[in-house]
Amino acid sequence: MTDDTKTIAFVVYPGMTPLDMVGPLTVLDGMASTAQEYRTVVVGETKDAVTTDNPLRLVPTHTYDEVPSPYALLVPGGAAPTLKALADEKLVGYLRSAGANAELVTSVCTGSLLLGEAGLLKGRKAATHWMFRELLGAFGAEPVAERWVEDGNVITAAGVSAGIDLALHLVERLVGAEIARTIQFVIEYDPEPPQGPLDWSKRPYGDLKPLLEHTLNEALADEPALRDRLLAHTGK
Repeated sequence: MTDDTKTIAFVVYPGMTPLDMVGPLTVLDGMASTAQEYRTVVVGETKDAVTTDNPLRLVPTHTYDEVPSPYALLVPGGAAPTLKALADEKLVGYLRSAGANAELVTSVCTGSLLLGEAGLLKGRKAATHWMFRELLGAFGAEPVAERWVEDGNVITAAGVSAGIDLALHLVERLVGAEIARTIQFVIEYDPEPPQGPLDWSKRPYGDLKPLLEHTLNEALADEPALRDRLLAHTGK
């Protein structure tokens, strides 16, 4: 690695959703193999294996201390464990310090809530998983219903699979559309889901408030101030 290498740090923490990270990592690692001024790393508090919200475990390549000032950050999301991670002072502190100097700060799904807790979304448009979108207001962000949204150097994506879209956008932004298109072919990203496109008028769960309240109460039982701040943004 040379002094001018641009490091893209994928941040992991217990209980995250692995596809939030693995999809974008596959895309951006493909970019790094072509544009060798970039490199991708997986950053955790330690190098111990990290549990996820399915049986897969992830092993960081670097610690926070080893990557204090990455060129770009990507923060994956999840459900209740991500809400619990809002109270993880080491994780949020790393995002705050690394994000303050990064050229690009990005997230997938509820990873944007962690960016918000780190103070990186104030006054910015932001996206997240549709079930948690209104919670962005608790961090001074403007929630938007978009696949991904770019506001200055902050780019946030909606749930899970939207991370691949965000990553392909980053490749285009950093090294051009031709390489982005080539990577899209390499990973054969041409979605044709068996149930067709999502019809948002038929989204499940109906009134989300009871479900959100239950999730927040369960995940943040030991953090009443944070819980109450988020509960105030669960909608009517």
